Amino acid sequence: MIVNLTLFTGNMMEVAGPWTEVFEGSERMEKSNGADTLLGSSTLTLAPLVTDSPSVRRSQPILITSSRTKTVEHFSSSVPSIPNPFPELCSPSKSPVLNNSLPPTSSDKHLIKVYGEDNHSRSVWVSPRATAREVCHTLVQTAHCSDQENWALLELHPTLGLERCLEDHEVALEVQATWSLKGDTRLVFCKNYAKYEFFRKPVLFFPESMISDSADVSKGMTLSELIQNLLRSGTCPEIQGFLHVKEPSRKAWKKVYFFLRRSGLYCSSKGSSKEPRHLQYVADLEDLNVYTVVNSRKLYGAPTDFTFCIKPSRNPVRTQDLKILCAESEQTRTCWTSAFRLFKYGKQLQCNYQLSKLAPQSPEGTNLTENKSRSEASLVAMDFSGKAGGRVIQNPTEAQNAEKEEGQAWRRREALRCSLPNLNSGARPTSIHRSQPWFHGGVSRKEAQRLVEKQGLVDGMFLIRESQQHAQCFVLSLCYQLKTKHYLVIPCEDAGRKYFTMDDGLTLFIDLLQLVEFHQINKGILPVCLKHPCVCVAL
Repeated sequence: MIVNLTLFTGNMMEVAGPWTEVFEGSERMEKSNGADTLLGSSTLTLAPLVTDSPSVRRSQPILITSSRTKTVEHFSSSVPSIPNPFPELCSPSKSPVLNNSLPPTSSDKHLIKVYGEDNHSRSVWVSPRATAREVCHTLVQTAHCSDQENWALLELHPTLGLERCLEDHEVALEVQATWSLKGDTRLVFCKNYAKYEFFRKPVLFFPESMISDSADVSKGMTLSELIQNLLRSGTCPEIQGFLHVKEPSRKAWKKVYFFLRRSGLYCSSKGSSKEPRHLQYVADLEDLNVYTVVNSRKLYGAPTDFTFCIKPSRNPVRTQDLKILCAESEQTRTCWTSAFRLFKYGKQLQCNYQLSKLAPQSPEGTNLTENKSRSEASLVAMDFSGKAGGRVIQNPTEAQNAEKEEGQAWRRREALRCSLPNLNSGARPTSIHRSQPWFHGGVSRKEAQRLVEKQGLVDGMFLIRESQQHAQCFVLSLCYQLKTKHYLVIPCEDAGRKYFTMDDGLTLFIDLLQLVEFHQINKGILPVCLKHPCVCVAL
């Protein structure tokens, strides 16, 4: 033990320097002045340390002798081992709670922040080459999503009103590297049912009026067969048509005839002429991204709401680099944006589409709506009224009448069930729709259209909202053929009970949940059955 002491004997005497404290019973021998001295007296002896001995620091580790180590090992081995009741809490690598908050063991992981549609974010660790598809799969696992299909990452530029859906093969960190450090750009985790819809319904996405005259429609092929063959080969037909273009450094818009080919985007300087001397080169498809413009009328003074823009893919987003274009309809805008994607990525989109069909199916019972929509194509109209058993109804008019009759019979059965005396009225209140994912409260008509467009303009996408013009009424917003249609749901009374109807009382429903369940099976007055509920994704 090394101490610094000050001794008091009458007059104060200070002893400077380090000293060694030795007590009686010690067997230590100390060399002092060249002679061996036994320190065994009962008095306190202070002897100066040898000057050439190495200085001892308190922060140095203590060396435990071998004899003491053996003793400790012998003592610990005699105590019975107690199993750890919570082994997962002792290893962060195996802990489900700490997995997302602590960095992984490998040093090549990067932290990426993704937002939900409720503006809350979640951070996940991804590899440097992680694709958008892999990031979505990680978010599905960490956020415990009920299904693993139709998810997408949305690149959102709120200030400029730009957004685009990342392709499944794009590397997320490479996309983030092109962003400005001072911008508000973010990645949003959302649903997108229309990502590969042009592979399923190509004629709807590429109308005959927009296909270039140079397309080879000869050889006895129809337009539908031509488009199908082009899509299978990883390309699409050449597109042409008028678009409004915003002139640089001016607020005016000019109507110009554009041509989209494999070699790039061109515009005509003289009407719709395609002569080489009238064509002007606009952009290279390999070095650009196409974005949808939100709120384009307010931000850019666009003549319509169907606006999109193209910009260089490797540069930060700057207003002077944006080429803003405006179409006359949603179908026209969708045709142009789909053609841009197909010409740029080609066969890669076909591979992405095939991989999306191999995605794991939803757990049984978690998403009945999607399961119904998948099997709808295999359903046929049957008639079981005869004595010889069921028959397939071939006549479309007869099948439609059978559907109406079945709907009326279903309504009568439900009304009878609800009028039974033992029915507990509190078991299914009329406000049950507020807990459903397809109900969006008092959003406006424009916002409802925006929500449907954001998750994909596919047939059967729907939501229900409160009407802003009619008190106690609701509106069913439904997507059909790239357009959002709105149907008013009116409350009414029959025999003292409150119902909801969309066809002037011909078909009655006790609540909105029953209305949705009915139209998921029967079209009724709707052009298509309800398939995909428009939901708000929260992380």
